[in-house]
Amino acid sequence: MDSKKEARLKRKQRIRKKVSGTTERPRLTVFRSAHHIYAQIVDDTTGRTLVAASSVEASVRSLPRFASKVAQAQYIGKMVGERAIAGGIQRVVFDRNGFLYHGRVKAVSDGAREAGMDF
Repeated sequence: MDSKKEARLKRKQRIRKKVSGTTERPRLTVFRSAHHIYAQIVDDTTGRTLVAASSVEASVRSLPRFASKVAQAQYIGKMVGERAIAGGIQRVVFDRNGFLYHGRVKAVSDGAREAGMDF
């Protein structure tokens, strides 16, 4: 493993010590790769994914090309937020998964807030 990935995983462990999703307030976690962005809402008490959205879904890939990866991330955040609200989830705790709260990770949270989520 390279040192950049190791640093992210260490940050992730530090964050996960404090951040845990409950039934009342599940965890919105974000993962970004070089090309795609993934967001899911997890209930850690049962260990189940309640809602998920990603840029690899057919519904997202069929859309016209986004202006930037940040715009795509904001769309994914809005999508996961709308799905969560439809599923009765209003409040979540945000897990940036060791990534810095900047750029695409911030865009996902902004999109979810835009959809009406509270965190």
